[in-house]
Amino acid sequence: MSTQTFADLGVSGAVVSALARRDITEPFAVQRLVIGDVLAGRDVLVRSPTGSGKTLAFAIPLVERLSSTGPRPAALIIAPTRELVSQIADDMYPVAHARALRVSAVYGGVGLQRQSREAQRSHIIVATPGRLEDLLARRAFSLDEIQVLVLDEADRMLDMGFRPAVDRIVRQCPAKRQTLFFSATLDGESGKLARAYTHNAASHQHDPPAAQGAAAVTHRFQAISHDDRIGALVEHLRAADDLSLVFVRTKRGADRLTKRLGALGVHAVAMHGDKSQGQRERALARFESGEVRTLVATDVAARGIDVAGISHVINFDAPEDTDTYVHRVGRTGRAGRPGAGITFVTPDQHRDLAKLADELGLEHELHGGRHHAPPPSRGGRDSRGGPIGASGRGGAQPRRRRQRTR
Repeated sequence: MSTQTFADLGVSGAVVSALARRDITEPFAVQRLVIGDVLAGRDVLVRSPTGSGKTLAFAIPLVERLSSTGPRPAALIIAPTRELVSQIADDMYPVAHARALRVSAVYGGVGLQRQSREAQRSHIIVATPGRLEDLLARRAFSLDEIQVLVLDEADRMLDMGFRPAVDRIVRQCPAKRQTLFFSATLDGESGKLARAYTHNAASHQHDPPAAQGAAAVTHRFQAISHDDRIGALVEHLRAADDLSLVFVRTKRGADRLTKRLGALGVHAVAMHGDKSQGQRERALARFESGEVRTLVATDVAARGIDVAGISHVINFDAPEDTDTYVHRVGRTGRAGRPGAGITFVTPDQHRDLAKLADELGLEHELHGGRHHAPPPSRGGRDSRGGPIGASGRGGAQPRRRRQRTR
């Protein structure tokens, strides 16, 4: 096990002290890979799964590269969802504060004018593409002085149709800049995007050990009729020893399921795109604190959720593809804790779900809703060749108490 410290990587004493106050003293593997290259001013391409500690992999060297007396904004971080933007900004604040740098989160659902004023004064802006374009169109600030550009979860931004908006934003940044590109895959469209935005980039791939991932999360495919799903869901929720995250396909379905669970004595909250930002933040806070032990969410709303206490992810509506499955189940088995991914499979879905499980290397024989399909002994592999496990594509390293493993 490495005993390398952040100071060994060239991180300043002020930032090392800020990390230590959060009980973070040893870098994760992806941080050891990336920090040196970013401090040296190189562009980087990083393939790393959710749960690997990648936020601090770019946040720490980014703040070291900026000056508090320099132009504002000097750094831009683009991420696909409001929740992810908020979490990145929260994680960055202590290390940025240590360098006298201001951080501003820019996303929809909250007051535009207040965000505009805060962004104008900030050295670092963390933003979703849509709200960022709104502020740029209003000339709230410009990107002419951007020194460091970070694209986080770039593959998700492509999945969500943000490529045109991201292209427009990047064109407004200086050609001479440092670009940090983080994605769960660097193949296909993500790879093309990475090559278009970077220059002579250092490429890093971090795949946590497959065996660790396989031990952390069990995968169950439960044969069930459509009408029996509610009863089975209630049984699973009542048996769960910690928090449960339930995935549904639509916003309306999330609200409807939450009401039906309440009528059966199971207190749950819904989270989806039609909720205001305040409603989403309150729902997530109640869930994370344990006040409400069940969160019903759509895929888009759940992106960026980082809650260590989720013991069960239940696919009430089956995922459409392998990426969606990996993303959903990656919400459990975090921070070294065990987890379970349970997928309801109705008769008309058997063939599609069998194909999905095959692509992920998971056993999937169905027996009357009672079959438990354990992960393969060598660790499942996702459609990109990555291990299925605690973080969806691989087990996260054990984390100290307050370092997010995202």
